[in-house]
Amino acid sequence: MKSEVYLHNSLSGKKERLDDLLKVPGQVNIYSCGPTVYDYAHIGNFRSFLMADLLTHVLEYAGYNITKVQNITDVGHLTNDDLADADGDDKVAKKAAQTGKTAWDIAEFYTNAFIEDERVLHIQSPDHRPKATEFITEQIAMTKTLVTKGFAYEANGSVYFRTAKYEDYGKLSKNKLEDLKSGARVAINDEKEDPLDFALWKHADEKHLMQWESPWGKGFPGWHIECSAMSQALLPHTDIHTGGEDNAFPHHECAIAQNECSHGYHIPMWLHAKHLLVDGQKMSKSKGNFFTIRDLINKGYTGAEIRYALLAAHYRTALNFTEDSLIQARNSIARLQEAHRLIETICDPEPEDVTARESDLVSTAKTKFKAALSDDLNIAEALAAVFDLVATTLKKKDENTLSADEALLVVEFLEHDFNSIFEVLNFDIIELPNKIETLLQKRSEARLNKDWTMADTLRDEIKNLGWEVKDEANGQTVKPL
Repeated sequence: MKSEVYLHNSLSGKKERLDDLLKVPGQVNIYSCGPTVYDYAHIGNFRSFLMADLLTHVLEYAGYNITKVQNITDVGHLTNDDLADADGDDKVAKKAAQTGKTAWDIAEFYTNAFIEDERVLHIQSPDHRPKATEFITEQIAMTKTLVTKGFAYEANGSVYFRTAKYEDYGKLSKNKLEDLKSGARVAINDEKEDPLDFALWKHADEKHLMQWESPWGKGFPGWHIECSAMSQALLPHTDIHTGGEDNAFPHHECAIAQNECSHGYHIPMWLHAKHLLVDGQKMSKSKGNFFTIRDLINKGYTGAEIRYALLAAHYRTALNFTEDSLIQARNSIARLQEAHRLIETICDPEPEDVTARESDLVSTAKTKFKAALSDDLNIAEALAAVFDLVATTLKKKDENTLSADEALLVVEFLEHDFNSIFEVLNFDIIELPNKIETLLQKRSEARLNKDWTMADTLRDEIKNLGWEVKDEANGQTVKPL
């Protein structure tokens, strides 16, 4: 039976019942802002991508059918896109110029890297992964529609959206046009009728690396028009649009204006993940606290540990990411993994009648777990239900009061309920980081060579990375500390 789900809608500023906003009962179409592929995505980017993945899993668990689109921005994201007018250099083209490679090569390389990082974090692939460069025709068509309707105008080969003509501009970010104008950080641009007008299409000179023919001459799309064009091309309607809180303005604000003024395409719900801090500070390369997924993997952490750490705090609260949080994630996963192993030893491998099995303990935990996740993705309450269940079950095991049927129900809950959402447990082989695998191989060679000093040194190094090595008759075994 489908559960009722409530989510905090950035558009209304309040928690709303999802079913009240759906055009097709039971069907949820999600558009999730994806990466700009000019470099490796960092852990701050992945917080919003993981929020979208969590949302997808929770809605599937609640009984909804999901269609998810997550785009690839391989053109048009400009260096000044934090300003509504979208100006500056194209980020992909700028990277290409710096490296001497083509913009297409840069985009392809970092797109593949992003998909690899998604796999490491066990992020479910979207149903559609459109690239902005594959939807140029649709972006030009939408821009033409906005010009025809009087919401946009051409100036020297560029096309700008008239923000003053759309009365609801600012309704998502709660900005008012007069306030934006008074506090504008926008450089004077004689082409524009108004400093707050933003670019739909940018004129390109002969040196620009990515450009297309258009009714206004050669150019390339602005970042904001891409999501509008791709969502409308791939989804008959969008129920939920997700992204990081920094997307709310100007990107999502501009997308709403384009959607509604071009075709009356209304997206009723918007979800935004809060910023991620690292060691209490904004992440930056100059501070040395800038991490990609690959950086953390090379430090000895697993994809499951990174996923858990990034999901552990509610998406609408600022997350302070530290290496301690990764160690806590490792310990939490290890505790659940070990609990699963211990409880599984009590299970009857061939229960007589599965349908007849009942457990108030498990049904209560499942009810709390589902209710928490359905209440705006309340991670803390959901995890509390899981760990309370595990603690009580292990206590019953120690007291010899845990039946085989109840043990099996707990195991099934961990495998099919908890892990269908979190995807951090491995019921076959413990996932080892590449660095640990390498150290274990070196240690095995040292033991074969009877270099006990080196073997002990490597054992200590592995321990410092959070893993315990034991020497047994059939070789080494390793487990998280």
